[in-house]
Amino acid sequence: MSTIPSPRTTSATGPGEVPGSSEADPTDNGARARGPGRPVRPGWLLLIVLLGQFMAILDSFVVNVATATIRTELHASGSGLQLVVAGYTISYAVLLITGARLGARHGHRRVFLAGLALFTLASLLCGLADGTGVLIAFRFVQGAGAAVMLPQVLSLIQRTYDGPARARALGLFSAVIASGAAIGMIVGGLLVDADLFGWSWRPVFLVNVPVGLLLLLLGVRLMPRDEPRAGERARGLDLPGLVLLAVSVMCFTVPMVLGEEQGWPLWTWLSFALCAVLAAAFAGYEARLARRGGAPLIAPVVLRAPGVPRAVVRLGLTMAMNAGVLLSLSLHLQSGLGFGPLRTGLTFLPTAVAFGAVGLNWRRLPERWHAALPTAGLLLAAVSFAGTGLVLRDGGDGGPWLYAVLLGGGGGLGLTFSPTLGRTLAGVRPEHAADASGLLTTTSQLGLLTGVAVYGAGYLAEAGGGTAASSAHGVWVTSLALAGTAVAAVGTVLPRRRR
Repeated sequence: MSTIPSPRTTSATGPGEVPGSSEADPTDNGARARGPGRPVRPGWLLLIVLLGQFMAILDSFVVNVATATIRTELHASGSGLQLVVAGYTISYAVLLITGARLGARHGHRRVFLAGLALFTLASLLCGLADGTGVLIAFRFVQGAGAAVMLPQVLSLIQRTYDGPARARALGLFSAVIASGAAIGMIVGGLLVDADLFGWSWRPVFLVNVPVGLLLLLLGVRLMPRDEPRAGERARGLDLPGLVLLAVSVMCFTVPMVLGEEQGWPLWTWLSFALCAVLAAAFAGYEARLARRGGAPLIAPVVLRAPGVPRAVVRLGLTMAMNAGVLLSLSLHLQSGLGFGPLRTGLTFLPTAVAFGAVGLNWRRLPERWHAALPTAGLLLAAVSFAGTGLVLRDGGDGGPWLYAVLLGGGGGLGLTFSPTLGRTLAGVRPEHAADASGLLTTTSQLGLLTGVAVYGAGYLAEAGGGTAASSAHGVWVTSLALAGTAVAAVGTVLPRRRR
């Protein structure tokens, strides 16, 4: 359930990437070096970047099954747990486009290794955290490391491989994306259940440290050096735009997470108002920067491209629903039903497998069906969400029906997300493909963040009694809200009437 663009639709992950086809060139059948430096060792390079990508994707999901244990051992509040989950996504979403641009300006190898080092250090500090506040802070740093590292992966593959070798590398890239969520939930459950060295939830983060150090050593020795393409060094980073975006996101997220627990004091409403002002200021600044010939984080011309505005809303809602069902159901299964972390992770396996399988295979369906897939996906997701609440409403574990509705939910979200992303990017002009990819990826991450804040707050408010019955009621109400969101999102797919 990752939100990195499919390589079948774009060859870039954000501004600064050079758009191009990801199709194999039949006249070229191997890997080659792009630019000065040591000879390419394509097998090692692919192993290093894909393991780094896998670590970062896994870490955005692995913490979900550790939330109940973290809550108990660190005496974390409900809002604190939401920030542990959301902190990673906040910094990743806000810094993703800047990370892509840094790679284009300073070299993808150099920036990948810098992001990997930051991610590894932050993982160590998360594992050593002795309080909720400290853990939240280092989750922000961990997300920043992922935002610097991940945009370089597809660029390094594109620059290193050609022909059939590129096609094979991109196939592995897709497999890592599809499997990251499912394996993340299971690995998290295994690590927490095993209670290695009596460290409880901490190995969820500490496992990244030896892997990250090994990848750093291999990367320094085996990854070829690359140089930025002509003109990329001159492209600005748009730091004012970055600050405006980051502060506006924080002004929305923090009151949304803390407001319910604190009774919605005046500062929460002032923060929402400031968020609206800053969002308008960000949009105005980006438009002025584009008119002056600068390089805005989000190019206004991309936002005006046919189909993009509605795709932005649809992708954001889809990933918000994804995050909402993961967090609320994970808390209910562990706190309400007493599931262990491993059983919780395995419960989500049908959702992750269905989402990944649809993402990899939807193009095999007849092309005349493609336009209708998002509508079908949203309706299937709505039925599945309502079914999830229904089978858990009486306080039971749902039996086989729970796995069936979760399978439908994952398939529905996959049918919405992947075709929307692929078809939207395919309709963007080639010179704007990189900016569109960065915009849609960032939107997806902000959707995940919104889902954690909104649906997480809703579940915690309804499940406030702390009993199995109140938790089941919280899941029921949250599931109905998710189903309503899915039905409402159909409006972003239906064609507009021509006047």
